[in-house]
Amino acid sequence: MKTISRVAVAAALMAGVAGVAVSTPAIAKEKKAEQKGPALKLSKEVQGAAAAAQAAIAAKDFATAGTQLATAQAGAKTDDDRYIVAALQLQMEATKIQDARAANQPVNEAGLKAPLEVLIANPKTPAVDVAKYNYQLGIMAANAKDNAGAINYFQRAQQLGYNDPNLPLQMVKLKMDAGDVAGGSAELEKAIDAQVAAGQKPSEDLYRYAIAKTNQKKMGPQTAGWIKKYVVAYPSAKNWRDGLVTYGMTQSSAVTLDKGQKVDMYRLMRATKSLADQYDYETYAQWTYDLGLPYETKAVLEEGKASGKIPASSASANDLMRVANQAIATEGSLSGVEAKAKAGANGRIAANTGDAYLGMNNYAKAIELYRVALQKGGVDADTVNTRLGIALANSGDKAGAKTAFAAVKTAPRADIASLWTLYLDNPPTA
Repeated sequence: MKTISRVAVAAALMAGVAGVAVSTPAIAKEKKAEQKGPALKLSKEVQGAAAAAQAAIAAKDFATAGTQLATAQAGAKTDDDRYIVAALQLQMEATKIQDARAANQPVNEAGLKAPLEVLIANPKTPAVDVAKYNYQLGIMAANAKDNAGAINYFQRAQQLGYNDPNLPLQMVKLKMDAGDVAGGSAELEKAIDAQVAAGQKPSEDLYRYAIAKTNQKKMGPQTAGWIKKYVVAYPSAKNWRDGLVTYGMTQSSAVTLDKGQKVDMYRLMRATKSLADQYDYETYAQWTYDLGLPYETKAVLEEGKASGKIPASSASANDLMRVANQAIATEGSLSGVEAKAKAGANGRIAANTGDAYLGMNNYAKAIELYRVALQKGGVDADTVNTRLGIALANSGDKAGAKTAFAAVKTAPRADIASLWTLYLDNPPTA
């Protein structure tokens, strides 16, 4: 997300005071029709000096304007008097800034703060201007790195109905930069929801920003939530991979996964066609071999070579293929193990046999054995339901897969199951 840029504060503020007109008694009636600002009744001590100050500002005679405003301020007795003095002070400072910018000279916005604060507190200031002035003070505070002050001003502007489209995202960045990542994340979620409700497509950068910020703070559930939103909004193969890696595949990921959980994530990468390179394929293959799934090891290595991601000369891949083939030859038929699984006192053998069939892409048998395991019990139901869901998804039973994934209740497997469910509804677009 980009930083809040310096805006032309002066131009915005000039619009708020342009309708203010101060006239001497002799021409008051002629000027009354031209006034667009609040109806004011000025004290005699203020009216002349204020009219002279306004004329001096128009002539860019800021020294005279300053003197006349000091006189007017000294004589101010009412809210009307104080309003006109502050409005003219604001007009003078805004004009100075406009002139400095036009001449490419250094700009000092500090002089705006005092009249803005006076106008905000004055009951004569129109509500729309109070909202706008709070917003401008917020920008000035943000540019001065006063994040807390900027947040306060922006919140007041929002409460008063200020609806600049950049305001919600400015609030997000300020909160994030101030260390309130949870608050910033909540603000960003509201901003994105508002964009979607308005028929707009939120920028991809917003999701990435939220993922990075929450992950830096080790806010695992929030990071997982943003990853899910991201792949729903932008379901490309690259984004699926980036999201899954950020979630749990590296040391800096949002959560810590064990090898079996990471294999289920690699299975999701395989399903989303987001295995990116030789490292992905060879690591996936090695871990399935470590878990006693040589058929899956072989299948992954063959896919990696066919895709060109694993070079034919890769010594590690070739050695792993050799030992996988040896294990397959030694393993033989699973029919005898399957019979033991169905006759077992608990579901452990059935779950392990289901894993073997899943690795062989024999989804019908995997589904059967996983259901036996769940019926007999004595197994980690979340793990078995995750893999039952994977087998059902790969077999084409989308509804059955969703039911199995919905039965997974505890973290981190609940998130893994949720990501698989999102994949069923949001397959990669490219």
